[in-house]
Amino acid sequence: MQGHRKRVVLAVLALLSACGQRGDAPGGTGEDWLTHGGADDQSGYSRLQQVDTGNVSRLGLAWALELPGEVSLEATPLAVGGTLYFTGSHSKVYAADALSGKLRWSYDPEVWRYPKKIKIVFPVHRGCAYADGLVFSGTLDGRLLALDAATGALRWSVATVEQDDHRTITGAPITFDGLVLIGHGGADYGERGYVTAYNQKTGQQRWRFYTVPGSPQQNAGDPAMQAAAKTWGSEFWKHTGGGGTVWNGMTYDAELDRVYLGTGNSGPWDPVARDPGAGDNLYLASIVALEAKTGKYLWHYQVNPREAWDYKATPNIVAATLEIAGKPRKVLMQAPTNGFFYVIDRETGRPISAEKLGKVTWASRIDLKTGRPVENAGIRYEHGDATIWPGQLGGHNWQSMAFSPKAGLVYVPTMQLGMHITKHPAPDEISFGGFAVSPVIADARDGKGALVAWDPVTQKARWRVDHRFLWNGGPLATAGGLVFQGAADGLFTAYDAADGKRLWQFDAGLGIVSSPISYVVSGKQYVAVLIGYGGSSYGRGLLNAGWKFGAQPRRLLAFALDGKAQLPSSAPPDLAVHPLDDPTYRIDTASLQEGRTIYTWHCAICHGVDVISSGAPAPDLRESAIALSREGLRQVVLDGVLVKNGMPAFEELQPKDVDGLYNFIRAEARKARPMVRNTS
Repeated sequence: MQGHRKRVVLAVLALLSACGQRGDAPGGTGEDWLTHGGADDQSGYSRLQQVDTGNVSRLGLAWALELPGEVSLEATPLAVGGTLYFTGSHSKVYAADALSGKLRWSYDPEVWRYPKKIKIVFPVHRGCAYADGLVFSGTLDGRLLALDAATGALRWSVATVEQDDHRTITGAPITFDGLVLIGHGGADYGERGYVTAYNQKTGQQRWRFYTVPGSPQQNAGDPAMQAAAKTWGSEFWKHTGGGGTVWNGMTYDAELDRVYLGTGNSGPWDPVARDPGAGDNLYLASIVALEAKTGKYLWHYQVNPREAWDYKATPNIVAATLEIAGKPRKVLMQAPTNGFFYVIDRETGRPISAEKLGKVTWASRIDLKTGRPVENAGIRYEHGDATIWPGQLGGHNWQSMAFSPKAGLVYVPTMQLGMHITKHPAPDEISFGGFAVSPVIADARDGKGALVAWDPVTQKARWRVDHRFLWNGGPLATAGGLVFQGAADGLFTAYDAADGKRLWQFDAGLGIVSSPISYVVSGKQYVAVLIGYGGSSYGRGLLNAGWKFGAQPRRLLAFALDGKAQLPSSAPPDLAVHPLDDPTYRIDTASLQEGRTIYTWHCAICHGVDVISSGAPAPDLRESAIALSREGLRQVVLDGVLVKNGMPAFEELQPKDVDGLYNFIRAEARKARPMVRNTS
């Protein structure tokens, strides 16, 4: 064996040699990071330990890849044989050299050519999948792509949704046994959820499983749909698809040859409007187990029967083996948005344990005999208002949690925020289907996030680190006894996995919402993470961490021991609003509500409610020079001059509508600061 090659092989073997020793249990991934959660178990755990608690202080930046044109970066990269694969805001796919950070290729699916789809959700994407020389990625408009991993050339493309529906793809697919599995979003628009399995080589559809029943004709001959239909009203399907979309969490279980789906919220939320009956509305807000080869239904566990609050079981689902009551148990672990942490028998689907991960007021406990939550009174807003925790963002959302079998702990990026629901909204409140939802802050931890180390056997927290802001990244756990996490304030931190002590920190110059990975190339362990804050426009500035649109570069960063690269400085966070105004413009107060309505239904999802930025993937229009010009606003909104940048044209609007929109934006800009500067 040649000397250099021998040294590399020995170094890699040294990195992996302790696996299975010193109490380390099987699970996670090693030299490569092959799927969204690292391995099929979706644990977010690396068995590498060249970087450990004793030397992490030597960790330094190895390289940085600039990503011009990107905005919110949510993806977890893949590492396969010396190449990193990841996706950007507008479903663009990248391949970079894992050693140098040099861009090898990129593929742009040009989702701007599908204007209806890019109006539905802000431009975000959580990653791709790999198998046998192909990279698979969904697009915002609903296509599934297979790209040559070496060149980025398109091998095949298939439409997984209809172009005139409200389904989109923002999540990563998974691959197994010659298949690639993909779901979609759209529950908030009442779309009927499903997942589809395709042949990896050809793109031919192999099977499809619907997560909500359809009409009696559609359900005929399908026992899973016929059983689910009994939990819905007899004709619900005539006015809604129901929701239950699978837009994020999916896990393949090679040991049992199953896939587990995390299904989404109802559409619409109000169960009376959705289904006047009293059924559970399967398979909303559930974990559903399917036979991997055929998509045949095996079992389900519903975390929120008759879902009514935008709660969902879409966060990542971790498969593991835990010793419980002295016996090894094959389990699934999930922290859905409803605030509980669940340990479920993955052979039967029955809950083993479930406890509150944080502040939860909608239910007192989970009855393990029935598997059902014991709901508190008045939470379903049937007779008036309801205030509950957690709010619609959840106690934990799509940012993946990580499980270390070595430490026996799950590391969960949690949030605390309540919500107020009313069926009698005030005239100036934004209403959804006859009711309005607003965030609630009642104590010191509300509106903030934390990293919680959770013992899944005892169902208790071992330690927690509180964060300044609510919206933070997912963690990475390693066999080196470390937990890495990026936060909204731009700090990328390594914690001691045992006690949460901060051991190392790096200022990335921009907030982080993605999850890091670890991999080996040329005998050295690296930790990599995407830097690009955003991904939600929830609330009136609640997620604003001071990162102005376009002010900081988006990057992929990689770290290694004794790394010496330097990150160029960029603009610091700025929480102040710097509105622009034309003092000669006279605001028409009589038409403000009309302009607000137009803004709410066409602009708020990206630009923030009431033009108040939340670190959303679009500029604060109070500070926008384009929005200061009536003609400039018309060109953007009606003519679509920025469509290639992800800003669609709204052909359904008329010039008078844009005038009303302009009037409302000008009023909000003037409200932000009474004495504003004139840029004319």
